[in-house]
Order: sequence, then C-alpha cells, then structure tokens
Amino acid sequence: MTDPHDLVDKVITELPAWLPAQRWFGGKDRPITSVRPLRTTVLRGGEPPLVHLVVEVEQQGRREPYQLLVTDQVENYDATLDHELTGVLLDLIAEDREVDGLRFAHEPGVEVQTGLRGRPVGAEQSNTSIVFGSQYILKLFRKLTTGENPDLVLQRALHEVGCEHIAQPLGSITGELDGRATTVGMLQQFLPDAVDGWAMATTSVRDLMTERDLHADEVGGDFAGEAQRLGQAVATVHSDLERALGAQHADADDIERSVQAMSTRLDEVVSRVPDLEPFVPALREAFEQARDTPGAIAIQHIHGDLHLGQVLRTVQGWLLIDFEGEPGAPIAERTALRSPLRDVAGMLRSFDYAAHQLLVGRPEDHQLAVRALEWARRNRAAFTEGYAESASATVGDPRGRGYLLRAFELDKAVYEVAYEHANRPEWLTVPLSSIARITGEGAAQS
Repeated sequence: MTDPHDLVDKVITELPAWLPAQRWFGGKDRPITSVRPLRTTVLRGGEPPLVHLVVEVEQQGRREPYQLLVTDQVENYDATLDHELTGVLLDLIAEDREVDGLRFAHEPGVEVQTGLRGRPVGAEQSNTSIVFGSQYILKLFRKLTTGENPDLVLQRALHEVGCEHIAQPLGSITGELDGRATTVGMLQQFLPDAVDGWAMATTSVRDLMTERDLHADEVGGDFAGEAQRLGQAVATVHSDLERALGAQHADADDIERSVQAMSTRLDEVVSRVPDLEPFVPALREAFEQARDTPGAIAIQHIHGDLHLGQVLRTVQGWLLIDFEGEPGAPIAERTALRSPLRDVAGMLRSFDYAAHQLLVGRPEDHQLAVRALEWARRNRAAFTEGYAESASATVGDPRGRGYLLRAFELDKAVYEVAYEHANRPEWLTVPLSSIARITGEGAAQS
C-alpha cells in the first residue's frame, strides 16, 4: 500500500521537470528554482490514494501557488486523468463534507448526484475542468489566488439576479492560503450540446476561405447574425452585473491610472519584443487620446478576459463562462471596477484572431488576407451593433466612445504580443498586424 506522504515526496522531486509541460502552468518561459509543498490533504487513503496538494513554485524570485491532485495509479501521478478518483470530488461536494480544512459544498437548495465518473476536458489553457455525466462540470483553478475567486463571486451574483446568459453555479471547493479562505474549485451546470464561439466562428472563416471568390455575406456559414446576438448577450450580462453589484463613474484619477497602466504595459512588452518598437509612438498617442473620451465613463465588475473561447452557443442562446479575468493579471486588477468596454475590446480582438488563424504559418495570399479582414470587419460591426441594442443607459453605445474603445483594443493587442512572443512566436504577426491597422486607421481619422 502506498503511503500518501511518500507519494507526495516523490511527486515534489519530479515537479520541476513536469510542470513546464502542462498547458495550465503559467511560467513556461522561466526556469523553476524550487517547488515546496504548502498543504497536503489526503482525500482517500488505501489503494489507490487521492491527495490534494498545494505547492509553491519559485521562478526567478517569484513565488506562486498551484494546486494538484495526485495518485500513483496514472501516468505522471495526475489524478485528474483517473475517471474513478475524480468522482470522489463530486461525492464530497454532494455530501457537504470537510476534509482536513478543505471544504466541499453545494450551493443552497442544490442537490448533487453522487457516483458519477469524471472525464477531463482537454482544451483549457489555465485550469483543469472535469465533466461528470451530462450534468456537471467541475473547474479546478490550477494557479491559486488568495480569497474567493472572482469566477465564483460574479457567477453567484449573476445567478441571484436571474441572469440567463450563464451556467448555474452548483457548488465549490474552498481551501486556505495565507490564512484566508481560498476558492480552489467550482461546480457548474454542464451543457453537453453547447458549442463554443471560437469553433463556430472559425468554421465560418473556413467556409469563406474555401469559397475564395465569395464575400462574407454570400457564404452559407455567415456568422454576422450570431455575432450580433452575442453582442446583445454580452451587453445583457453587463447590465445584470450592474444590477447585482452596482456601478459608478470613473473620476480623473481612475482614468489617469488606466492610461498609466496601458503605458506601463507597453514599456514592459517592448523591452522584450523589439518588433513592437515601430508602433510605440502611435500606441502612446492612442492611449493619451483615451483621456479625451466625452461624457462620464461607467466602471463596474466585468468579465475581464472575454473572447470567443469564453462563450457557448446553446439552443436557448449565448452563455458566458470563466469570469476569473486574465489568469496572468494580479488579483487586484481582476477584481477592480473597470469599463465594460474592456470586454467589448476583448471580443473585437477575438474576431481578428478568428479571421486570421488559418493564415498563420502559410505563404502570403493576398486574396485570403482580404477575405479575412472583410470577415473580421463584418462581424466586429455586427457585434457592436448588437451590444448597442441591449446596452444599459449607463454604458451606452460603444461606438460613441471611439477613443476609449480603440485604446482598450490596442492595450489588449499589446498584451497579446507579449503572450505570443513567449508561447507561440509564429502567431506574433496576428496582434502586430492588428496594431498596424488600428493605429493606421486612427491616424487617417485624425
């Protein structure tokens, strides 16, 4: 019989080599100096064991906590791959159990079925999700942030006001980090027939590229109608967040901090990515112009990392998922009140990515490049039209806030430059070409 603590000791020695190969690990571009256990919780003794492990990973002086589920029954000890063992987590949530300080709870009034096998979802970047039957999906937050995770906080708030554009939250797992209760897992309704927006959009682009000689509005897979309905759904979620948690108007200090944050990000990224250097003057000008946005600027809780991979199309309509914000951003930034136009900008960037993803790594093809840009413009316009139709009076039509929206979109593109440089260098042309286009259009309008 395997002693769980011996298992943990063995796992710890192998983590420096194993972690960088995991999709959800955030420090792939930095060497690991050390890994040490912070908390070990034996969820199941005997054979096979199941251990919940929180470790601190040190990289170049930065220390970050990650959670793992480990066993000795699967390759590389990753228990999220074991269909039987992951069922233990669901059973504990159903039973409202606490195990050595790790609290498993279902939401008030919710009954959770037990005895289901789990299967991991393989497409995620920063977390691990496990599906149970056709009813439930459990998200495990791999990189932990102290306190309640905004994903759980915001979706609970939206559910309480009857939001129709989220999956119902059903339960949670809470541990302790730095002496504070910390969300480590979140259980939600699973929608087996849902299709993610990225898959739908890229299918539409593929249809257009196949036809070549047809325009975006002439192809059977035209996405513009869905883009418009998606804009309406996003605006409704913003309105529901305002109803649930309130909103306020940004003052001069808020705007100054926002502009300064964009400039600081630019300085940091251009120091690592010389290809961005030619665009720096135009980017700084665009960020400064955000100060000239007319009228009051509403700030509130937002999604924070909105793109086509964070939305699902069901037979009832569009749903938004994953409200935790940019995984790499500090928790203070992710929980701060911000303009809903940040989410609008994120989706506009995603339409650009969907349009150009088939061109990455291929020889230059002028006709396909023209079609890609045409698709992006058509769907960006449809999305903002839909958003304007359903936006609250507090937020209003995003097209009336051109300077601010452009600054947010360029800031997001700068973030993408840093991400692609570190993780997918062959994709770097996508955000760089967008920056060239957006700054060029801005200069033409000046």
